[in-house]
Amino acid sequence: MGKIRGELEDLGFRHVDAIGYQQVHDTVEAKRKAGEAFLARVEGIFRDKLKEAGITAKVESRIKRLYSIHKKLQRQHIAVEQVYDLFAMRVITQSVQDCYAVLGIIHNLWRPVPGRIKDFIAMPRPNFYQSLHTSVITEEGTPFEVQIRTEEMHKMAEEGIAAHWKYKDGPVSAQDEQRLAWLRQVVEWQRDVSDPTEFLSTLKIDLYPEEVYTFTPKGKVVVLPRDSTPIDFAYSVHTEVGHSCVGAKVNGRMIPLRYKLHSGDIVEILTQPGHKPSRDWLSVAKSSRARNKIKHWLNLHQRERAIEIGRKLIEKEARKYRVALKEIKDEELQKIAADYGLGRPDDLMAGIGYGKYSARQVLARLAPAGVGPVTEEDAEKSGGIASVVRRVFGGDNNNAIRVKGHGDLLVYRARCCNPIRGETVVGYVTRGKGVAVHAANCPNVVNLMYEPERKIDVEWAREEGAPSAYPVKLTVFCDDRFGMLKQITAVISDSKTNIRNIEARTSNGEANIDIILDIADLKHLENIINGVRKIPGVHDVQRLQKI
Repeated sequence: MGKIRGELEDLGFRHVDAIGYQQVHDTVEAKRKAGEAFLARVEGIFRDKLKEAGITAKVESRIKRLYSIHKKLQRQHIAVEQVYDLFAMRVITQSVQDCYAVLGIIHNLWRPVPGRIKDFIAMPRPNFYQSLHTSVITEEGTPFEVQIRTEEMHKMAEEGIAAHWKYKDGPVSAQDEQRLAWLRQVVEWQRDVSDPTEFLSTLKIDLYPEEVYTFTPKGKVVVLPRDSTPIDFAYSVHTEVGHSCVGAKVNGRMIPLRYKLHSGDIVEILTQPGHKPSRDWLSVAKSSRARNKIKHWLNLHQRERAIEIGRKLIEKEARKYRVALKEIKDEELQKIAADYGLGRPDDLMAGIGYGKYSARQVLARLAPAGVGPVTEEDAEKSGGIASVVRRVFGGDNNNAIRVKGHGDLLVYRARCCNPIRGETVVGYVTRGKGVAVHAANCPNVVNLMYEPERKIDVEWAREEGAPSAYPVKLTVFCDDRFGMLKQITAVISDSKTNIRNIEARTSNGEANIDIILDIADLKHLENIINGVRKIPGVHDVQRLQKI
């Protein structure tokens, strides 16, 4: 699957971002011939040293895939020359001892890059990936990466845990049980998380983590994702330890729960019986296990509270409009629940309690069965059901975004991502503010959707009076040269786009230019970004979500 994914990414990259693809392709092709000769020479030197040491090993080399290079350039804002793993060599040995011996040989041959040595053999990743990784630089100044692993580790990395288990003869060993425990944990997450998108995002965190290695007071190693906090540590020990966590000591000193752990920290968790998780912990926790356990607890306990609030809200509205809730039959509530795509009346009450559905809307649906005919004039005087129906469904709605199937809910664009017309959007029912609309790729969406009941479908409206343009902030990473700013503003001007603000910062021959533009829709934005990227000396153009 990994090989197929890599091929599809490179093929898709060529069509989705033709300009970015051509830039990376031309740079890599210019280096390919020399790179292949370099790898052949390095392999020859290395094989001779292995023969001298009496180590039997298989040596492979490769040049990094184009899309993978492109992602690294965008993420780190660097040039291709600074990609340490553009050229890479893999060494497959017969034993773990040989792996460490090979590492010593490589570091004697070439100078290692500080901070680029990773030992995933002694400290395996949560998915049980094992290898030694190191980056070195030759005498000519060319960097390359080396991965060292045994044959068994290589099969595990290439074919996966399940394939390794399938082809192994004999009973399942304790080591195999440990490997399969990660798969069982994945199944457990899937059971706890109802949203498929959220499940995939948590799975990716564990598939590709940057680890921090911490210790319990008794010396047990606890591997956590980068930027993890004591809350993540507590849940990795035990679910109940996480739920009852009230504080933590790191290296003997009291620290706040928001503290980011570092490799080598000795962590002691302080607990208090009866203490319960807080919703704020979701903005602090980084590990999949901690986040899912917190969400599961919140969903379980807050749903009961939401049902209770929903019943009180609808009873209050019913009294206001002379409808007795006890007179409404369960069959009628069941029918309304089904209209909303829900299974039971309790689900409907929970939706009202969360603020996803309006109590007045529910009463409006009940009006034909629960209330006799009422004239509009009488309803105005008495505040009856007909008045409710008109206030809920009547009136003009000139908002840019609307909730599918609902016309009475206040909707606003979230300031953390500022979605624009044409982007895929998702709604989140807030407490007292209406429906916040986020871009589907907004990093806050995963944090907000811990309560699936509060997720709601939204769409871009086409009514007259909707905003014709939205402010969007772009950052251009480019060379600091004469005429660069003039060329960038010319591209923007040619697309008949208004510039609200522009700021530039320069350092060491490089420039970062922040521009706030009035953008009509996603296609308009993509045309401007593609135009600016074509300018010689422009390395990348990124949209900043928050203005």
